[in-house]
Amino acid sequence: MRIALMIVLGLLLALPCLIWLSARLTLDRSLAHTRASDALPLAGPETSSGLVQIKVGEFSFRARVAGLDGNGPGLILLHGFPESSIMWTPLVERAADAGFRVVAFDQRGYSPGARPEGVDRYGIDALVDDIFAIADAVGFESFHLIGHDWGSIVGWAATSRDKGRVLSWASLSIPHPGAIPDPDAPPSTPTYVKVFRRPGVAEALMGAGGRWFMRNAMYSTMPAAHVAEYDALYAEPGALTATLNWYRALDPSSGGAANADPIEQPVLYIYGRNDIGAFVNEGVQSRVPAFIKGPFETFGLDTGHWLIQDEEETVINHLMEHLERNRQTTAPKPAA
Repeated sequence: MRIALMIVLGLLLALPCLIWLSARLTLDRSLAHTRASDALPLAGPETSSGLVQIKVGEFSFRARVAGLDGNGPGLILLHGFPESSIMWTPLVERAADAGFRVVAFDQRGYSPGARPEGVDRYGIDALVDDIFAIADAVGFESFHLIGHDWGSIVGWAATSRDKGRVLSWASLSIPHPGAIPDPDAPPSTPTYVKVFRRPGVAEALMGAGGRWFMRNAMYSTMPAAHVAEYDALYAEPGALTATLNWYRALDPSSGGAANADPIEQPVLYIYGRNDIGAFVNEGVQSRVPAFIKGPFETFGLDTGHWLIQDEEETVINHLMEHLERNRQTTAPKPAA
């Protein structure tokens, strides 16, 4: 009995080391995803559609573009965690067919050529700067904006910051961040966010075993090509840390978008009623309109967090109706 107990204790003590070691051993040190990204053509005046690199200052962003040689409205798509721009493939094609000039880019940390070191390089302001820098690079004086998950958090901030360039905004899964805190309850941080904010711990837990979980659980309903891209991205050294730095750079106590000016542009918000996140409840939904002064539509679907993957036709139809309704929208006039 004593020997068995010692063996069990030994295994428990060794488990963290084994998890860390397995995460390290399964990394792709050949950097296949980076090499494939580096080989992509640079977007330029002649670019129309395809998978490209967009050069912005010191960074090179991996991006899917369509219809850039047209003269329709600009549209920028922002993915969430832990995904990439490939999640937007069905919408990219549909919007381009409707005459929009579309850019869906792998954001900072996700693009191998835009993966700076240091948590401070992943603050909301820097992530919002990237959106407008991408718009400048492809010649969008103004544009429509759509985001999911973390892309939504950044998109709410971008829409609030520059009312002269963001023509309309659509958020999937994430309400206005100002509506999330419950004014009648003490501030709290979801457990998974606390884990993600702990350097080293999150990387070990989400290494080899975490990637297996993502492939077989989180991504289980997604197309094989999407899963392959996500796995190739997260197999590279430094990629997981860079994307987790979004969580680590966020100050949950700062108030953030809660203190921003109300959104004046047209807004569409779609959420899944079965989303297990901390952001979908009646209290949060009831507080969202207080942060929006412009036209506002919201739809709740009987699905979970991965809206466009689980309800592709319904979600894309809502998004396209929103875009078409606001196609000719002009920027709100500044207050007198």
